[in-house]
Amino acid sequence: MSTTLITGASSGLGAEMARQLAARGHDLALCARRTDRLEELCAEILGAHPDVRVAVRALDVTDHDAVFRVFDEFRDELGGLDRVVVNAGLGKGQPLGTGRFDANRQTAETNVIGALAQTEAAAAIFRAQGHGHLVMVSSFSALRGMPRNITTYAATKAAVAHLAEGFRADVHGTPIKVTVLYPGYIESEMSGTSARTPLMVSTEKGVRSMVEAIEKQKASAVVPAWPWVPLGFVVKRLPVGLLRRMA
Repeated sequence: MSTTLITGASSGLGAEMARQLAARGHDLALCARRTDRLEELCAEILGAHPDVRVAVRALDVTDHDAVFRVFDEFRDELGGLDRVVVNAGLGKGQPLGTGRFDANRQTAETNVIGALAQTEAAAAIFRAQGHGHLVMVSSFSALRGMPRNITTYAATKAAVAHLAEGFRADVHGTPIKVTVLYPGYIESEMSGTSARTPLMVSTEKGVRSMVEAIEKQKASAVVPAWPWVPLGFVVKRLPVGLLRRMA
């Protein structure tokens, strides 16, 4: 079984990924800003799966020096890292030009520069040990520029997808693999008002599809596949007026 590091693991998709991977026998390195939740999650996982190793650390991914330090500490404690899931992110945002550059900047700094730091730290470890699996959690919204409150968020998620794809090209033909996930509406703290949509799936069901794609080391996956794969085909081709009304 592999050792997987998950950032943003204190709640939502990250916490559920930890639960499901532990159930499959994976050792875990979990980090997030909220250490109280991490400790609760660690106790829950160890209670259900006592043979699994779980290490936890506090980490704010906008503290870039801390990202490199914590990743290295996890590697040393667990004897290596087979997989890193770049999951930590922020969903703030307001329409461009409405005076909320602060919110859009915070989202961009967390989701892009923070993800870059995580990817750099993971890539350095993978290159040194000669193998590894980078998993980038992007978003369905990255498939096209989106209006209103998610304009900046969608742009950041497109950026990190391209970041991961570029790294894949760099390490093509080596034992280092890269997966980019494009989740649709999966229930989580970040989903916010989107929870009212009939397209929303439970955290458990949505993450199950993410974990299956991760374990198969798919290059990319829109998850869950239904209805998000056909919707992705449609959204990429929608006239701008219809896209604005749907968003």
